[in-house]
Amino acid sequence: MQFFGENLSCIRGERVVFSRLNFHVKPGNTLIITGSNGSGKTSLLRLMAGLTTPESGYISWEDDPILAIPEDHSDRLHYIGHLNALKSTISVLENIKSWSYLHGGNAKNVINAIKSLNLDRLKDIPCRYLSSGQKQRVTLARLIASEAPLWLLDEPTNTLDQNSIDLLHSLI
Repeated sequence: MQFFGENLSCIRGERVVFSRLNFHVKPGNTLIITGSNGSGKTSLLRLMAGLTTPESGYISWEDDPILAIPEDHSDRLHYIGHLNALKSTISVLENIKSWSYLHGGNAKNVINAIKSLNLDRLKDIPCRYLSSGQKQRVTLARLIASEAPLWLLDEPTNTLDQNSIDLLHSLI
C-alpha cells in the first residue's frame, strides 16, 4: 500500500505553487507537510485526495495512478479539510453514524469513535451547540467510525485543546 507522487507541479491562477515535488509514504508511516501560509500544503493534500489534478507529474497508490479509477481512491481515504461538513441540526451521534454508514462502517465503529474522541457526554447534543474544538473532535471521530487506510488531514489540530491534540496523536 505505498502511496507516492513524482515530479508534481501545481499552478493556482497563474502562480506556480510548487514544482518537481516528490513524496513517498510507506504503510504505517506518517507524512507531515509544513510550510508558511500559501506555500501549497492544502493544494498538495487536494492533489493527494484526487480532488484536483496536478499540472504535471502523477500520484499513485501501489502502481496504479489515483486518477485511473477515482472511486477506488475515494474509497481508500478520508480527507478532512478546513470545513467540518457537520449537519448542525442533528446530534453528534447522528452525524457520526450517518458518515460511518455511508462509508462502510457499522454500529461498533460508531461506538468506538465516540469513545475514542471522548464524545460520550455530547452524543445526543445537536452539533450547532458545540464549541469549535468539540466540532473538530466530531469531525475526527469519522476517521474511526469508518475505516480507511489513508488519512489526509489539513491542519487537524486547529481549535483543539492540548488533551485533544494528544488524543489525536495517539490515534494517528
